[in-house]
Amino acid sequence: MQENHISYYSHHLGHSIDMLVFGNWGYPILIFPTTLGSYYQAKDMGLIESVRGLVESGKYKIYCIDSIDKESWYGRHLTPAQKVLNHIQYDKFLANELVPYIQRECSVDKIGVAGCSFGGYHAFNFAFRHPDLVAYLISMSGAFDIRSFLGGYYDDNVYFNNPVDFVPNEEGWRYNHMKIVLGSSEWDICLNANLTMTRILNNKGINHWSDIRGWELHDWPLWHRMFPDYLSKMI
Repeated sequence: MQENHISYYSHHLGHSIDMLVFGNWGYPILIFPTTLGSYYQAKDMGLIESVRGLVESGKYKIYCIDSIDKESWYGRHLTPAQKVLNHIQYDKFLANELVPYIQRECSVDKIGVAGCSFGGYHAFNFAFRHPDLVAYLISMSGAFDIRSFLGGYYDDNVYFNNPVDFVPNEEGWRYNHMKIVLGSSEWDICLNANLTMTRILNNKGINHWSDIRGWELHDWPLWHRMFPDYLSKMI
């Protein structure tokens, strides 16, 4: 399986950000790491290996991007307002710099996004903020409410990056071109978050697949089984 390391300079972030790319051709899937995770996490934890066949066959090309969680939601040295502003710069980097690069490289007009745990939040939030850029969304054991990071602070920037707040007020038709999977399990610590988001999407008439698996934990073995299953059904 072809693997390339890219150090991508972001004008929005003001520094380079690392990425691993797997495969030489195929539909692009951008993967976000879990809490405080790095661009090599999906490889190290076996998630990339779980989809080796789909990558080697040329069906998918996987882009694993670094997070800036330490300088946004998990930045305890930052004020709540600065946490959100830093995340917005990350979102601008993705929407204005990285995704256009991927679109050009793969000759597509929309990409797929995916993530496990807090990566599921990143994937979901980006897809719903930028439905014009995303055709496929895979959230595995995601959570969708970031208010616990902000100590009661709230403003418009929080609202527009908190899916449980802004999605109920969106027009559902804007998202029905997307294939959306919300994966969870009976023992998943994020089960209730996924059930809540399913209700929100149902109330908005937004088509999606809510996949609640059996008695499995919020951990990599569950996601190793989910990811190839979801990708095999997406395109």
